[in-house]
Amino acid sequence: MNSGYDVFVRGSGIVGKTLALALARLGFSVAITRVPTGPGAQRPGHGLPEQEDVRAYALSEKSVALLRAVKAWDALPPAAATPVYEMRIEGDLRGAGALEFSSWEQGVGELAWIVDAAALEVALAQALRYQPHVTEVDAPVEADLTAICEGKESAARAALGVEWQRFGYGQTAIAARLVADRPHAGVARQWFRSPDILALLPFGRPEPEVSYGLVWSLPQARAAELMALDDAAFLHELQSACGEEVGHLQLRSTRAAWPLALARASRWCGPGWVLLGDAAHVVHPLAGQGLNLGLADVEALARILREKEPWRALGDEKLLRRYERERAAPTWAMGRVTDGLLHLFAHQGAPLRELRNRGLGLVNRLGPLKRWLTARALDS
Repeated sequence: MNSGYDVFVRGSGIVGKTLALALARLGFSVAITRVPTGPGAQRPGHGLPEQEDVRAYALSEKSVALLRAVKAWDALPPAAATPVYEMRIEGDLRGAGALEFSSWEQGVGELAWIVDAAALEVALAQALRYQPHVTEVDAPVEADLTAICEGKESAARAALGVEWQRFGYGQTAIAARLVADRPHAGVARQWFRSPDILALLPFGRPEPEVSYGLVWSLPQARAAELMALDDAAFLHELQSACGEEVGHLQLRSTRAAWPLALARASRWCGPGWVLLGDAAHVVHPLAGQGLNLGLADVEALARILREKEPWRALGDEKLLRRYERERAAPTWAMGRVTDGLLHLFAHQGAPLRELRNRGLGLVNRLGPLKRWLTARALDS
């Protein structure tokens, strides 16, 4: 088929925009779904009404390199991306041990970057406007290959008859922006507090050097209780959960919440179509790897299409299976790791609680193992 477009990117979130830009850089003609606007519009791939966007993503070095290559990263405002120099992970037994990672130990400039999701969306949209090989469209168009990047609720995936294997955790994530009365110093903090997991990500907004992005995963009933509280009562619960280590916290945004699950598509490709990002796989946010996995999908698919045999069509299923085979193992592994950690720290038994908390301190003292774990995270 010669439709005038090589690839139609169905979906206009971060993964979809990045894919469109990456393929356009290779000379492919790309159509992409126009971002919905106006009252009631939803953020692509999240099913959340358009409002103050409090999402923050932890991005690996590889993800940053990809975003820089498509001319989006360097267009971010300075406060929209914050380097992480240290990471501290604590269990649910205070004083029993902690796991600490540092960029100095790993010999890198930073462990990760925390990026403002809304600012990244804007930077990618601006890059698209300057890319002559990309056309925004309001309705699906014919193309040699359709890349489905619609997120976990993808209608196009469902229309293809692809089974969506979803395992709900019975948990809800709460996100917000916070400001502390002491600098974060580029330290990301995470508490595994059975049965919830709380993360404070160093951030540059709303105030440089003292802001955090909150991601708090809790059982659904408890999350509903917290979301129903007024700001003062919510802050009291949050401060009690993380202690005084980060200083006194203030809430500086609305709160957003969404259900958590482990999910995976039964197939990632077929004749003329392919799945990427949350349309293909969803993991628990406790490791902060969701968007990194999606951007790794983009890098892999763009490379495979670039290196394809000249006679092979873009929508050739055998070609697309190369992408599926390459990405299946790392996404499956990350899903199992996050799922395993979640269940390990959700268990209430006293002996296991003691063991898992002491284990954090043991790993922290085993230099080679800790360096290996850090390297795996940086390589995501």
